[in-house]
Amino acid sequence: MPAVNLGLPSAGAAIDLVDGSSVSSEQAELAELHHLEMEAIHNGSVASVHSWELVTAVDGPGTRMTLFLSGCLLRCQYCHNPDTWKMRDGLLTTLDDLVTRVKRYKGVFDATGGGLTISGGEPLMQPAFVARIFEECHKLGVHTTLDTSGFLGKSASDTLLDNLDLVLLDVKSGIPETYREVTGRELAPTVAFGDRLAEQKIPVWVRFVLVPGLTDAVENVDAVAEIVARWPNVERVEVLPFHQMGEDKWDRLNLPYPLHGVHPPDNELQERVRDQFRARGLTVF
Repeated sequence: MPAVNLGLPSAGAAIDLVDGSSVSSEQAELAELHHLEMEAIHNGSVASVHSWELVTAVDGPGTRMTLFLSGCLLRCQYCHNPDTWKMRDGLLTTLDDLVTRVKRYKGVFDATGGGLTISGGEPLMQPAFVARIFEECHKLGVHTTLDTSGFLGKSASDTLLDNLDLVLLDVKSGIPETYREVTGRELAPTVAFGDRLAEQKIPVWVRFVLVPGLTDAVENVDAVAEIVARWPNVERVEVLPFHQMGEDKWDRLNLPYPLHGVHPPDNELQERVRDQFRARGLTVF
């Protein structure tokens, strides 16, 4: 994806300021660039994009273009994409460029029942862009999916939800203290967003990452199941076994990895957790 050229003047001579001091035009350009970038992100005409890929039966139904946006407020201990945490690390990409890319794959989407999934990072860090691209997708007849923690659910406008076909909602724990230990943030906003999705009858696939010694306590899983069972719009619960594939990224970023040495859950633990969800009448994968 090409970087965005916001049409700023080339650098050169110094610029006098009102107080009599001066800054180089390079410094002034950087300041103006930051202002224009933030304005464009705020109105949704560009997005800070980490990457994208075509996947099948992973991030929603059919073959999908999954777009990973940069920026996230959570610091999940098991995050396998810590390189998406900072919005400034993404590549500014125009809405028009991304819509063109969606159009390119529309035939594949139509043939497989797929579409566009916006993931991250946390896509609701850039809600105006998400709302605008989902609106464009619906004009094209392309299925839309939002992959989110729900922590920034208040940022999702009614327009965004009106153009949303499916939510992959990460309910990372059911006990507030455990949720805070896992993510560094509070559980309540996710529950509130789930309630809002239920009220609007937007289909949801819940995702729960099973980490031995962190999220696997019987009472924590029961608490997640109790929350999820009150949402009649939940079509399935996906129990995702923890893996260590993200540790190398933490190392490359010189971040201390909190789950070093933790093993993936064995089959017995996975089935116990799935049975806890099934006991609430939920469809489990």
